[in-house]
Amino acid sequence: MYKGLTVTAVVPAYNEEVLIAKTISTMPEIVDHIVVVDDASTDETAKRVAEVGDPRVTLVRHDANTGVGGAIVTGHRVTLESDSDVNVVMAGDAQMDPDYLPALLDPIADDGYGFTKANRFFARSGLTGMPLNRLLGSTVLSFATKLASGYWNLFDPQNGYTAITRESLSRIPLDRLATGYAFENDLLIWLNIAGVRAKDVPIPAVYGQEVSGMRLHRVVPQISRLLVFGFWRRILRRYVVPSFSPIALMLFTGLFLCAVGTVVGIWVSLHSLGTATASAGSVLLAVGPLLVGINMLVHALTLDIQATPD
Repeated sequence: MYKGLTVTAVVPAYNEEVLIAKTISTMPEIVDHIVVVDDASTDETAKRVAEVGDPRVTLVRHDANTGVGGAIVTGHRVTLESDSDVNVVMAGDAQMDPDYLPALLDPIADDGYGFTKANRFFARSGLTGMPLNRLLGSTVLSFATKLASGYWNLFDPQNGYTAITRESLSRIPLDRLATGYAFENDLLIWLNIAGVRAKDVPIPAVYGQEVSGMRLHRVVPQISRLLVFGFWRRILRRYVVPSFSPIALMLFTGLFLCAVGTVVGIWVSLHSLGTATASAGSVLLAVGPLLVGINMLVHALTLDIQATPD
């Protein structure tokens, strides 16, 4: 236990026969249970898990590959049937340093946070060894996920080194979470809808023998689509359905005025081609709604930032 909390490590693993034993053997004593989810591996991952012989380990095997998110959800479901208070996700490729586990658990144990997440961007030393494509991709996705999830205080959303309380898990629909590489992004959106307090923890990543199975040409469109739909899902569930808040009013009105200003502006431009000259009134009809709309969108964004659960 850690500060009175029963801790379970959820370990998603797919073809990790090389590193899964190291992942399990380096689990600190504060971890009470280890749930390894073999996501239909085609190698000897399950055999390597059994060879470790750690009595804390529960091995769950998928008949079909569900993706990293699907494996994590399975692990969470298993722990909900146990006495676990906090689940920590640690990948099967030994990329997550167990020495930083207390730092991830302290905000939950001491300050009542429901979700904590590692952030590799707090210090330059934490980025040492990070491949350039991961660095650029994480930066772009971080800003997009801030907007979609509403967690403006979080960064590095693709970092899967996380801790979440049992109570927080019970407040989100596990069966509706994305099962692929967009899992972390979708989880943040649902946690924000549930009003769960979340915090970043500075933890560097470990890069070594692991081989990434991510294919950017497939993952980027998938995550982008999820963020767009997730943004509107969050807006509707947080600011429209419970009570039509000022955020929703300014967002929808601002979008409408921007659309009106853009359409009128295009119409004025087309009718001003050649010798014709747009009148001051026509220009004002285009510029006025556009400026007011932009101003309202900025105010909606400001209020959304202030509404971040923290």
